[in-house]
Amino acid sequence: MSIGRFVAGFAIGSIVGGIIGILLAPQSGEETREMLSDKSKEICDKAHDAVSEIQHKADGIVSDMQSKGDELISKLQEVINKQKNTEEV
Repeated sequence: MSIGRFVAGFAIGSIVGGIIGILLAPQSGEETREMLSDKSKEICDKAHDAVSEIQHKADGIVSDMQSKGDELISKLQEVINKQKNTEEV
């Protein structure tokens, strides 16, 4: 599953759930506004957590790719050096 689809599904699910909750809850206007405020803060916190998790995973992937790239460069340098040494002899 792609990260973009996850975030989009998370956002849509949160919005739909919030709307259904508002429509089905028999409350006064003040209570509804307070509930909306609480839910919006909760959704923002969850979205922030999701973004932080995605960023952490992306950082790990970039770090892993960088170390593998460094290994590849090192191996290529060894091959080049061996080739130079055999040509000099």
